[in-house]
Amino acid sequence: METDKVINGASGEISKEIGDINLAYMLLAQKLVKQDRAAAMFKLGVSRELADMLAGMSLAQILKLAASNFLLCSFRIDDHPSMSAVVGDQKDTTLQQAHMSILMSARRLQVREAGIAA
Repeated sequence: METDKVINGASGEISKEIGDINLAYMLLAQKLVKQDRAAAMFKLGVSRELADMLAGMSLAQILKLAASNFLLCSFRIDDHPSMSAVVGDQKDTTLQQAHMSILMSARRLQVREAGIAA
């Protein structure tokens, strides 16, 4: 049963790390929304309603949400070809950033169109 202790210990450590990431993400998201709502909506990939909710959340609400065992943030680049294109061996970081912006804009448009079609 020594193996169970190791697995449970690792699981507990991962849960703590997820909570830490969630808290940092939520605090950053709220800060972004309060500084520049439109830019935050684009960078976070959230709707106006969710941006409003983020801006109005109390610290207690953020802490409660951050305590989840599930990551609140997710990969916005969720396919291999796009990820490979962004992290490839390009020397020009400006070009990589522009490529990332194009991918995120296209993804946002796809999500918006899917919402309208639904």
